[in-house]
Amino acid sequence: MISQFFVLSQRGDNIVFRDYRGEVAKGSAEIFFRKVKFWKEDGQEEAPPVFNVDGVNYFHVKVVGLLFVATTRVNVSPSLVLELLQRIARVIKDYLGVLSEDSLRKNFVLVYELLDEVIDFGYVQTTSTEVLKSYVFNEPIVVDAARLQPLGPAAIFMQGTKRMPGTAVTKSVVANEPGGRKREEVFVDIIEKISVTFSSSGYILTSEIDGTIQMKSYLSGNPEIRLALNEDLSIGRGGGTVYDYRSSSGSGAVILDDCNFHESVRLDSFDMDRTLSLVPPDGEFPVMNYRMTQEFKPPFRINCLIEEAGQLKAEVIIKVRAEFPSNITANTIAVQMPLPKYTTRASFELEPGAVGQRTDFKEANKKLEWGLKKIVGGSEHTLRAKLTFSQESHANLTKEAGPVSMTFTIPMYNVSRLQVKYLQIAKKSSSYNPYRWVRYVTQANSYVARI
Repeated sequence: MISQFFVLSQRGDNIVFRDYRGEVAKGSAEIFFRKVKFWKEDGQEEAPPVFNVDGVNYFHVKVVGLLFVATTRVNVSPSLVLELLQRIARVIKDYLGVLSEDSLRKNFVLVYELLDEVIDFGYVQTTSTEVLKSYVFNEPIVVDAARLQPLGPAAIFMQGTKRMPGTAVTKSVVANEPGGRKREEVFVDIIEKISVTFSSSGYILTSEIDGTIQMKSYLSGNPEIRLALNEDLSIGRGGGTVYDYRSSSGSGAVILDDCNFHESVRLDSFDMDRTLSLVPPDGEFPVMNYRMTQEFKPPFRINCLIEEAGQLKAEVIIKVRAEFPSNITANTIAVQMPLPKYTTRASFELEPGAVGQRTDFKEANKKLEWGLKKIVGGSEHTLRAKLTFSQESHANLTKEAGPVSMTFTIPMYNVSRLQVKYLQIAKKSSSYNPYRWVRYVTQANSYVARI
């Protein structure tokens, strides 16, 4: 049961506010933002997604720089509310095409209409874009996506590559093209978030892939779609599948630990030829979620060394090597490393000719930060940092520093080798040939190297 829902900008401006039950004071948005902004408890940088202030439970998620928040006084499942907030963000994006502060302000009538249909007197009714189309009739005011700052995984497909159109991720499910026509197209995204932990000697301790096949359909008449995956795909670590399927799982086979499918997916021929049949609902939805712990080649190798370099001084060397092909480029790479608490200063030295790199020493939380705009496959980059301490180190430096963590995004690349072999759309006529876009992206979930 939700008492209030609101959306705040990064500056704390209240963009959307809906009070469903009148149980929580009106100043809750200001209380929430002050608490999040000045969160210092236990030395954490960011507030947790759920916390309590004066008997009010606050739940929040951050989506493309906006804070989606729900409040309640009753004891509800946190995972339920956090999932609801993500789904509300997705529904609003489906309708507006672009999720930003500007688009929310220009479409506030449509947004409030959506919120009143999604939640009634604090109780969730539906978060299905397709169901909402029967009740919501306002047309969105289209915001020019070209003026927006690229944020989130959607933006990586809009960086000048000819493989997909610029409107791929910024189109409303209800607005037509100029002239009243509707462009027939369907988008399939294979998004993989990888978690890897390296030992101090560079060996892989743990590795896992959390993947999802997302689909967004702009096909009129909702035709049936057949989506084919790798024929050598196995589900279950024993080589068998949850459907009692046996595969000749050789070294090149893709072995998923487990998976689940959207309710619209039919698995009639999945056992035989690994094809999924579905009539796609409106809006963006996950066709399939999967998890994989089979060994895979990590996209980056991280080597880190920290050693004393005289009295009250130490040197850090971090090397990052891209292990993927040279025709692939990783974007928005960020490397972080906690330093000893008594570090007072850090000076950085980049490799000669380094372009698009930035370094910083966050004195408040004693962290080294290294940002790279892009890394081409097969290349190696090195950062040297000279540290100055305020006191002598009485312990092993490697125990007081690290681990090194890394975030990145790699478009048109996936480590699991799971592929969409073909995307077949039921034909209405001989001239019917909609556009099909299949895209891959790999992102870091938890990418850590111990020192």
